[in-house]
Amino acid sequence: MESVVVILILLVAVIISGAISRALPLPIPLPLIQIAVGAVVSLAGDMGVKLRPEMFFLLFLPPLLFLDGWRIPKDGLKRDRWTVLEMALGLVVFTVLGVGFFTYWIIPAMPLSVAFALAAIVSPTDPVAVSAIAKRSPIPKRLMHILEGESLLNDASGLVSMRFAVAAAMTGSFSLVAAFGTFLWTAVAGVIIGAATTFCVTWVSNFWNHKFGEETGSHILISLLIPFAAYLAAEQVDASGILAAVAAGISMSFTEDSLRNLALTRIRRLAVWDTVQFVANGVIFVILGEQLPHIVSGAAIVVQETGHHEPVWLVVYVIAINVALAVLRFIWVWVSLRFTLARAYRRGLKPFVPSWRLVAVTSLAGVRGTVTLAGVLTLPLFLPDGSPFPARDLAIFLATGVILISLVMASISLPFLLKGLELPPEPSHQKEEERAHIAAAEAAIKAVEQAVHNWGEGRSDADLYTSAGARVMANYRERLADQNISDADAGNTQKIAEIERRLRLEALKAERQTYFAFGRRHQLSEETTARLIREVDLLETRFSNG
Repeated sequence: MESVVVILILLVAVIISGAISRALPLPIPLPLIQIAVGAVVSLAGDMGVKLRPEMFFLLFLPPLLFLDGWRIPKDGLKRDRWTVLEMALGLVVFTVLGVGFFTYWIIPAMPLSVAFALAAIVSPTDPVAVSAIAKRSPIPKRLMHILEGESLLNDASGLVSMRFAVAAAMTGSFSLVAAFGTFLWTAVAGVIIGAATTFCVTWVSNFWNHKFGEETGSHILISLLIPFAAYLAAEQVDASGILAAVAAGISMSFTEDSLRNLALTRIRRLAVWDTVQFVANGVIFVILGEQLPHIVSGAAIVVQETGHHEPVWLVVYVIAINVALAVLRFIWVWVSLRFTLARAYRRGLKPFVPSWRLVAVTSLAGVRGTVTLAGVLTLPLFLPDGSPFPARDLAIFLATGVILISLVMASISLPFLLKGLELPPEPSHQKEEERAHIAAAEAAIKAVEQAVHNWGEGRSDADLYTSAGARVMANYRERLADQNISDADAGNTQKIAEIERRLRLEALKAERQTYFAFGRRHQLSEETTARLIREVDLLETRFSNG
């Protein structure tokens, strides 16, 4: 009963933090608000949340990483694959070595293996927090896609690196050859298991749905269970469950059957996964806030682990690690950019040369968040001999401080650096979209003509089919007429389309009010009213995103 109450309190805290975020005039990142609300909840009444690291890891990370892999734009990831790999793999190794040795240098009381584990867990970045920070000063789409791709892969590489560091701390030994072999196994096996899980589950699901019909709720539930199945299957053979969840998510884009699955299933599944992402991210940060008073109150004990007596040294260490992370990231981004420009020049291209401000934006956008918190909380409680894991509380405190400071630094600096920043031109896909619209409209007209011929042939009411077909085809012919315009009229057509979109939204609002009024007066049944309002809501969503 107490566990259920705690879960409900955490969910209410997530709702309250979202409401506060919308009400504040300043663009304060939502994770910071969630941490603050969690701290207030803890001070108001100790919920006594006891985190089991392995359970925390299993519940939160697989679905979040799976969703990131599922939704990341694959064309952008393919286009900037080398940049993403340089950031996600090379930068992680650079960060682990640099920050690991730096942390061990400033805090000799922390074992080197634990320092490497801390460096590994603070290496993954969180694009969700970045997008929240840059809400009023949007980050360029291409840069955001690179950050998303980096985050997707460095989650896996950072957590795998932490796994090796923790293993070294547990056993007291480390072999580079053995670690490399283990890394290959965990990485390759994890990717294969994740992809195979998705392909097998979706193939069976699609076969069954095609043979016996599709049930929306079951289909959504299957998608929710896939990341956990991939994660657990990989962990059973000592492979990387994290990479398995990521690979399972990426595979979903290629395995789902959009031609057979119901549109209603896709709409509802999208809403469910949006809710899962919002709740999981929110609960993690609220839990961090709930644990924060305990972490701070234990500062005296943590200070003793560092060999000092003043708690202010903890703040110094957190700031120093944040500065080291930012400096190493800036150096890596700058050097990587030089190599990218050199390759472009060798191919005879004239690439856009970004200013130092764009390099600084890329560096400061390396905000730490959900994965860092989830990962550091999975540090073992005890060594194999039963003694406490060395410097565990200190590592959690430092990782928590890195998350908070990086969020604050980015929220202050990014809007300033992005203001008036000169950016490379974004590629336009308008021509491809126009060609697709024309081809789709022509195909639709042919399909309607064929259906009218097949359905109405030999019937006494064939004229009704002809009339209905003419009305349907009129909409598609109007679309073709709108597409076949000259470039000179393109500007006016876009303005007309925008005006039409706004008028449609006003009309839909009036429709909804009318249906609602009819339902209140019992002139429509509740079921009919709900169905008509849902149709209007779907149309409004379509035109709102237009």
